Amino acid sequence: MRRLVPPGLTAAVIVGMAALVGAPATPHTSAADPPASTDRLNKEIDNLKLSSADGTAHGLRDFAKDKGTVVVFLSFDCPVSNSYAATLAELHKVYSAKGIGFVALVPTDDAAEKITKKAGEFKLPFPVLSDSTLVAAEAFKSTVTPEAFVLDRNHVVRYRGRIDNQYYGRMKKNPQITEHDLRDALEAVVAGKLVTAPATRAIGCHIDPKERTVTSDAVTYHRDVAPILQKHCQSCHRPGDAGPFALLTYKQAVNWSADIVHYTQNRDMPPWKPTAGLEFANARTLTIRELDTLAQWEKNGCPEGDPKDAPAPPKLSDGWRLGQPDLIVEMGEEFQVGPTGKDVFRCFVLPTGLKEDKHVVAYEVKPGNAAVLHHSLNYFDTTGKARKLEAAEKARKKGADETDHGPGYPVAMGVGFIPNQADAPRPSIPAVGILGGWAPGQVGTTFPDGCGILLPKEAELVLQLHYHRTGKVEKDRTKIGFYFAKKPVEKPWLMLGVGGMSFLESIPANKANHVQKGSAWITADANVHSIMPHMHLIGKSIKITMTPPDGAPKLMLEIKDWDYNWQEWYWLAKPLAVKAGTRFDVEGVFDNSAKNPNNPNSPPKAVWFGEETTSEMLFGFLGVTPAGKERVRLSRTELKK
Repeated sequence: MRRLVPPGLTAAVIVGMAALVGAPATPHTSAADPPASTDRLNKEIDNLKLSSADGTAHGLRDFAKDKGTVVVFLSFDCPVSNSYAATLAELHKVYSAKGIGFVALVPTDDAAEKITKKAGEFKLPFPVLSDSTLVAAEAFKSTVTPEAFVLDRNHVVRYRGRIDNQYYGRMKKNPQITEHDLRDALEAVVAGKLVTAPATRAIGCHIDPKERTVTSDAVTYHRDVAPILQKHCQSCHRPGDAGPFALLTYKQAVNWSADIVHYTQNRDMPPWKPTAGLEFANARTLTIRELDTLAQWEKNGCPEGDPKDAPAPPKLSDGWRLGQPDLIVEMGEEFQVGPTGKDVFRCFVLPTGLKEDKHVVAYEVKPGNAAVLHHSLNYFDTTGKARKLEAAEKARKKGADETDHGPGYPVAMGVGFIPNQADAPRPSIPAVGILGGWAPGQVGTTFPDGCGILLPKEAELVLQLHYHRTGKVEKDRTKIGFYFAKKPVEKPWLMLGVGGMSFLESIPANKANHVQKGSAWITADANVHSIMPHMHLIGKSIKITMTPPDGAPKLMLEIKDWDYNWQEWYWLAKPLAVKAGTRFDVEGVFDNSAKNPNNPNSPPKAVWFGEETTSEMLFGFLGVTPAGKERVRLSRTELKK
């Protein structure tokens, strides 16, 4: 749930040669992730009556084979459920040949035709039937999608729970899959042995009960809840956008009511990480009254109310929200993202065709497929090196049959090479420059009046895009629109970084609270407009402070629960004037212990500074403009008074 913010106050995701990894997602366990249940274990399941899309009646046992049956509850609205499509298809391929039948049941009120269509999109090779009346969900006592059940040849439940340990919470992935619970259960049942771990905790999306008792209509959907969702949630939670499910209708809100309340009460949604610091213009927060309204509505049974009380539908424009750009640059062809595997980081090289230098004062990124694109980082290259990397990748992959294919070249961070200023065609322009970024919910970024970023003539745009996988093949063709200065640009837009970790430093293994610090002094008077902290996977917390010359320290931003999946620029409500000699400090705490589920190393090992995701960084980035004519930079050495 992420609301639109005014142009110029959006979170431009710019980290120089660093990048962002992960998903805009609900980050903690909820009511949708109950403890492991032993209900129905060692119990026979009746031959439930089910219907396929064409109306054909089936008994549950029609799908059994001589060794047993897998019954898995799925929802095509649940991203966790969708991510297991390929895994289930592979298990079916192996174990159907060993005498195991497979059937999936969808406990939503989706039409049977829609379920059949979605099953085809995700290439599920076994029957997928509707359980809209929740007859099967009740018989199995299933409350989560996905949840798998293994029945033996006598139709007795011998296993229930997760498919594997890919997730440790809703949309929170373990670095590696080390436990294959469903596979192990199938091996035991095929061999006629006991399942050693018959019950595991299923992690996914809540199965909504069909019957609700409305105890009060003091708070209704149309009058009270819809305006809150419209204001804070619907910019992302709509079909084809970044939200994993839509929240545009009463039915959709009811289906997700338990999650809505859980994540808003925990302040996990709308996503806003700062816990202390300055006032920010792009803060996404709900008022106490809004939080209470959502909670009371769900507690009262989710009454619908009178549709006449509903607010006017939101204007969710698909056009350029900042107006028609002066220059539109688009990927030459679609890039295909395969259904499973690690996230994709890829650079796409796009010619700008500019015959003269231009100053960019605003930009807007339009994802071709917002449901799969996590973020963009926008660069320009004046050296031609990015184009050569793309050509080399095309030659290397020529004729290869891969699920990820199309233009561009893979990267771990940045643009894939270290810029050398000697390669720039003119000394006055950078070899590689930064042109901002995009993250879900943004409507475009406008720089403060009178400042901009130089886009050199004949430079090539390099879009570094981060793609999630959705469980099925996706395609994307992203474009970016630039808005050029119509009057002289008086000041450059600068991004300065305070580093807290050097190339020679590492985070020791088995340290749960390792502290790193760094300081820098600004060399001239300036105005600070925005802040962005940056760490990698084992980051735990971070804070950025400033200390004026002969003044007291002032906290600018603090995030106590660092989440590598969610990084952005935080725009100050008012520009902060700072004097030359002001010190900026960044302090980060890292958890490099075995108890950190985000730790990419098992067992833990020393993690060194580096651009790889599994390396570490510590930065505090500042978006600034000069207050005068002097050049503004950051120095690691305190200025002389």
